[in-house]
Amino acid sequence: MRISVLLPDLQPGGAERIHVQMADIWLRRGFDVEFVLLRWAGELLAQLPEGASLVDLGAPRIRSAFLPLTRYLRDRKPQALLAAMWPLTVLAPLAARAAGFRGRVAISEHSPLSLAYAGRGRAHRLVLRGSTRLAYPRADARIGVSGGVADGLAALSGLPRSGFRVIHNPAAGARAPTGVLERPTDLGKNGRVVLTVGTLKKVKRHDLLLQAFARITEPGLTLCILGEGEERKRLETLVRDLGLQGRVSMPGYMADPSAWYAHADLFVLTSDYEGFGNVLVEAMDYGVPIVSTDCPAGPREILDAGKYGTLTPVGDPDALAAAMQATLSGTHDHSALKARARDFSVEKIADEYLDLLLPDWRAGRPA
Repeated sequence: MRISVLLPDLQPGGAERIHVQMADIWLRRGFDVEFVLLRWAGELLAQLPEGASLVDLGAPRIRSAFLPLTRYLRDRKPQALLAAMWPLTVLAPLAARAAGFRGRVAISEHSPLSLAYAGRGRAHRLVLRGSTRLAYPRADARIGVSGGVADGLAALSGLPRSGFRVIHNPAAGARAPTGVLERPTDLGKNGRVVLTVGTLKKVKRHDLLLQAFARITEPGLTLCILGEGEERKRLETLVRDLGLQGRVSMPGYMADPSAWYAHADLFVLTSDYEGFGNVLVEAMDYGVPIVSTDCPAGPREILDAGKYGTLTPVGDPDALAAAMQATLSGTHDHSALKARARDFSVEKIADEYLDLLLPDWRAGRPA
């Protein structure tokens, strides 16, 4: 039984990473897993689990992928095709229909599309709405990674909300702490650490985090921004403008940030929006206290409306700084945070995907 996973590439984004993690579980369950990529690229290629196969469609653009994907489905005939992220979630059902594909097609969206593409203009909005209304009904299963994402997809596509399944991202367990992890050298030898993990792009609002951090004067406190991206130069300039040299570390992308989580005293997410927010669960897996913007759509669900962390208004550096200071000064139930993280375990979520991709798979398992 083959499961095919359609992705643009294997760059180290959240959606790409979780499919690599789930593939490991599916392989252990006895399924074949094949990654079908528009282009052969990305650091996560080196992290594919043993036994997973790769197909390169050789399609640098979406519009050139339709025919290669149609041929792939005709030739390989997987039992299930999982496509993640618009416009692949439009491409997959239409190519499957053209190929006469008889397997199941599931599509998953990892961000609130209307927000993610809000700045593209009216023509793009019409394409977005029209394409989802055309393709979504042709999928056998439609997945949103949070309730907020699913609500937005239903409104966008005109389909009933009941036609969308919420399956949260598998974000716990993959980086579970094992043994003693030495303190990374970029954090210095002493002092407490505020950590954030994410691609350096505008929506993540690392500028807001820097502005808030500049308002906190605790001696020896270090802010570590772990990630890489297009905003690096602008953020480095802001560090200098705010006089934060020596207090902020930006070591870049780390394939395994476990040691940084293990030595963090506070984790902060400052995004304008998130589809889910995997890094919040990863932080909870280490028992790290959390402050997050109350952005659509995932953080409120992950933190259970503030039960497992502090939510602050989007774009408010004063409120963010006050919440960070209060959290650093407070006491926390680290075991409760770790227990909450287990609600988003990789094995649990991978099996929920299997229920949609291959509904009868459990019947073949030993009792």
